[in-house]
Amino acid sequence: MKIAIFGSGAVGGYFGGRLAQAGQDVTFIARGAHLAKITGSGLRVDSIGGDFLVNPAQATDSPQSIGRVDLVILATKAWQLDAVIEQMTPLMDEGTIILPLLNGMEHMDTLLAAFGREHVLGGLCRISAFVAAPGHIRHVGIQPFIALGELDNSKSTRVDSLREMFAALKGITVDIPADINAAMWEKFVFISGTSGVGAFTRQPIGEYRANPKTRTMLINAMEETAAVARARGIPLSENLVPDTMKRIDTIQPDMMASMQKDIMEGRPSELNEQTGAVISMGRAMGVPTPTHEMIHAKLLPLEQKARSV
Repeated sequence: MKIAIFGSGAVGGYFGGRLAQAGQDVTFIARGAHLAKITGSGLRVDSIGGDFLVNPAQATDSPQSIGRVDLVILATKAWQLDAVIEQMTPLMDEGTIILPLLNGMEHMDTLLAAFGREHVLGGLCRISAFVAAPGHIRHVGIQPFIALGELDNSKSTRVDSLREMFAALKGITVDIPADINAAMWEKFVFISGTSGVGAFTRQPIGEYRANPKTRTMLINAMEETAAVARARGIPLSENLVPDTMKRIDTIQPDMMASMQKDIMEGRPSELNEQTGAVISMGRAMGVPTPTHEMIHAKLLPLEQKARSV
């Protein structure tokens, strides 16, 4: 399968690296020093599931040079999506599949408007990883997991083929949920809560989950996101947040969400695509989101400063 990894950071680098390691025809779309390192000495991945090096690795900053592909794994930051859509056009053929592994939910509407259901699948992943240096990805926690499916939850040969491809990869769990939309919202409940509370407290997950006040903030944030989803017709379990907290209590205590890291290090982040999206979707559905509004009010000046540099 001919695959383009659009967004070759932590998520795209790890999953794309595993695919390339397994012999798939993978090209990484990258820029600057990251691109130079990948093309010069390969993509290095240090992982709790086993380190590996993809060398030689195919990489470019020009999607036009790749040509049409069978699969685009989209793993950019959600706020980069509008620019990315224009750059994806040279990759698209009649049967090209787009598998989005972005944080958030609003990106799905944007992708569907641009490419239609004939190209776009539902998708999500779980992993704790980051770019340690150009050409170097570190996977530090969470068993790598991918879920995917048709947006109408129908069975299809293309979904089955992708499941088989990912299931063959070392250390990766893959699933086709009964309802991919609910599965994406379940992740959004988790990530919007941990990203926002983590950035608000500037603490790793082990600290804010152990403090009664910030633990309550996290629970409230997740309940608000779940309420927005239910108002939009997504059939989330009433036990979703308690069950999610049980999983959060098992996560290694030093974990930080990517949005949190970006904010703490003064980079543009997904604040508006996560916390801001919960607020805007809540207003549209008449669902109050006071915890997210408090978090957004505190973090917005930092986001504006990062984007003005």
